[in-house]
Amino acid sequence: QVQLVESGGGLVQAGGSLRLSCAASGFTFRAYTGAWFRQVPGKEREFVASISRSGVSTYFADSVKGRFTISRDNAKSTVDLQMNRLGPEDTAVYSCAAGSGPTRLISDYNYWGQGTQVIVSS
Repeated sequence: QVQLVESGGGLVQAGGSLRLSCAASGFTFRAYTGAWFRQVPGKEREFVASISRSGVSTYFADSVKGRFTISRDNAKSTVDLQMNRLGPEDTAVYSCAAGSGPTRLISDYNYWGQGTQVIVSS
């Protein structure tokens, strides 16, 4: 069955770094755009970053540009999010997704993981 499983979340101090990883199975991951979204309780899910099928093109939300990078390994069916210079505003549940295009639209993503919690202490 289709699965996206995130790992790497946790508690980190402000200014620190975390690397999230997402492992896909049950579908042809290399045929899909990979992306990360995040959500804070009481707020809408928001786009963080996406990466094209080949990995050549990447897109970031303005709030994380210059601090986060996204990468993928199609041989391993994984997509990673490297997060640097974290701040309390980055605290959220981070979910990976796979979809049809490198867009910011939630509706363009077919498959979703359960999410992993990231907490940044000040």
